[in-house]
Amino acid sequence: MVFAAFVAPFLLEATVRFADSAARLPGVDLAVITHEPAEHLPARLRESLVAHWQVDDALDPAQLVDAVRGLSRQRRPVDGLLGVLEQAQVPIARAREVLGLSGMDVRVATNFRDKNQMKDVLRAAGVPVAAHRLVGGPEAAIDFAAEVGFPLVVKPPAGAGARSTFRLDDAVALRRWIEASPPSASNPTLVEEFLAGQEFTFDSVMVDGRVEWYSIARYLPAPLEVLHHPWMQWAVLLPRDIGGDDFDDIRAIAPAALSALGLQTGLSHMEWFRRADGTIAVSEVGARPPGAQLTSALSYAHCIDLYVEWPRLMLLHEFAAPQRLWAVGVVYLRGHGAGRVTAVRGAGELHRELGDLVVEAKLPQIGQAPSGTYEGEGYVIVRHEETDVVVHAMQELLTRLRVELG
Repeated sequence: MVFAAFVAPFLLEATVRFADSAARLPGVDLAVITHEPAEHLPARLRESLVAHWQVDDALDPAQLVDAVRGLSRQRRPVDGLLGVLEQAQVPIARAREVLGLSGMDVRVATNFRDKNQMKDVLRAAGVPVAAHRLVGGPEAAIDFAAEVGFPLVVKPPAGAGARSTFRLDDAVALRRWIEASPPSASNPTLVEEFLAGQEFTFDSVMVDGRVEWYSIARYLPAPLEVLHHPWMQWAVLLPRDIGGDDFDDIRAIAPAALSALGLQTGLSHMEWFRRADGTIAVSEVGARPPGAQLTSALSYAHCIDLYVEWPRLMLLHEFAAPQRLWAVGVVYLRGHGAGRVTAVRGAGELHRELGDLVVEAKLPQIGQAPSGTYEGEGYVIVRHEETDVVVHAMQELLTRLRVELG
């Protein structure tokens, strides 16, 4: 029986689902380390745990070490430490090293977490990436813009989920950004070439340094364009057939990129671009399950529960590569206007028309506050054996389902 501790700083919906799935795996006893008192855990999760340990800061490696040692004294030695939050990967790795636990170490976790270091490692390995520079002052940012040209992207070197990421279209925008958020030696910023073209994902499972399974999906449009237009609804398409020679290049490059970064066993989420000239470039890679309903979409496309299969992989070292059986689309619903949700137009009619294509939906509720993120106020997931049918359903949802704010 494996005794593992799951780091869950915040009880987000997806985090709770992963933790509950891990706790219910045969052969696993699970404890949760979190900021929250035990009574704040959802009842289903609380019932499935063998222990709970509250900390002041679950992103502090020292507190994680103390928590694991406390759990070990309380029950028996902890065998594994894991978590899904991007910001938790380096602290978890530091705690593992202190405790002598197996799993991703600090060097590898930092390769995935520090976006500047990630691109340096990938470039050194011959993996194509965007031109980039970590700038510690305004002049360095201006010099980089002169070398590369506009548009540019600025982001924190340890960002997650496109938070605090901005597109700069010209010198005026660059000056405004410098005035509002000047980079400094103590607060450097990553400045990158803006990759134009089609943006895709490469989600994969690696076991003992070998890619055992992968999935490709396409953003429609790219998330940075969505961030540039707060009203824009968008989608992710998982086509049923991803075996054609159109993806030969990323199938060759992605394993090399993951190996260069040092991943041995785990689920990773890679974002990459195909430029207008056909060349590709890797954008970013996370060594954790994908967010924004992509884990659910992958589960629907392969008739598995990835919320269960990821902890099974990480704790029991078991994974059976599934077959792609369906095309799946996720449509993200974003409000038009300002204020709270006042209306959701077209939902009833679309529900009658699309029928069984819809496998999961979370529609915005009247009075709901906007999320403030690119994921929007709700989503709809559709599935069919034929990719064209899914594409049509996505187009109908994107153009006819409208969320109004006021």
